[in-house]
Amino acid sequence: MKHLLKLMDLSTQEITHLLDLGDQLKYMQSHHIPHRRLEGKTLGMIFQKSSTRTRVSFETGMYHLGGTALFLSSRDLQIGRGEPVEDTARVLSRYLDGIMIRTYQQAEVEALTQYGQIPVINGLTDFCHPCQVLADLMTIREYKGDLSGLKVCYIGDGNNMANSLIVGCLKMGMKIALATPAGYQPAPQVLQFAAQHPNDFSLCQNPLEAAQGAHVVFTDVWASMGQEEETAKRQEVFAGYQINHQLLEHCAPDVMVQHCLPAHRGEEITSEVFEQHAKEIFDEAENRLHIQKAVLVELMS
Repeated sequence: MKHLLKLMDLSTQEITHLLDLGDQLKYMQSHHIPHRRLEGKTLGMIFQKSSTRTRVSFETGMYHLGGTALFLSSRDLQIGRGEPVEDTARVLSRYLDGIMIRTYQQAEVEALTQYGQIPVINGLTDFCHPCQVLADLMTIREYKGDLSGLKVCYIGDGNNMANSLIVGCLKMGMKIALATPAGYQPAPQVLQFAAQHPNDFSLCQNPLEAAQGAHVVFTDVWASMGQEEETAKRQEVFAGYQINHQLLEHCAPDVMVQHCLPAHRGEEITSEVFEQHAKEIFDEAENRLHIQKAVLVELMS
């Protein structure tokens, strides 16, 4: 494992190793055991999309590991003024030990690996969100034990979260059912991968059908960053694609609810369901820190 660009690049064994390492680092932090495995290392964090959890978790994680994180917004870099990404990659490789980038185009993340000489971590693109789904898998495993055989349900937009969740679940031996409106399905590349697992994957337009017997239910906002102009249209299209008590009645009795945050209560999830499942949702958010530390250690130590 040289980079973390998308979960499709990782084997089941590599994902399991990251989850195990994340568990170990979480234990060490909770028991105040020093784990400064990146002493003297520097991570450059390029942000072309704003963030709360991604920035704070990576910056805090590098501090815990003994390293330094540099926040680099597109306004502060020459890349924001037209410098080609390949030139930025070659320059930053001379200064840093790793790059985390949160941006729009997946091709931009891939280009950093082609022209740079240091590990690259995808903090989010419009195509996928691997760090989030690794944290999701870590959280589900904490609550449910063995991942294999569990059914996951995703309700909403077939966006970057849906793309990564499909791949992560199928690679870990889980079943996953999605309910998305027509025209808002996951990426063709992901659906081609899912077609190799016909017994474990289903896609429909009916949320209640997808939720039947699910052990874990996921959702995300109806309009992601960069889609603000579509908000009114999406509110109309996605009406009914909501995690509420009626939907949860179709799930397993001990169903978990997960949300990558931020949540728009009253849209993709009701306030009542969110608060009833707040502990597991914020455990999921906390695990972004631990699993990303595992990724940093794996790539940069």
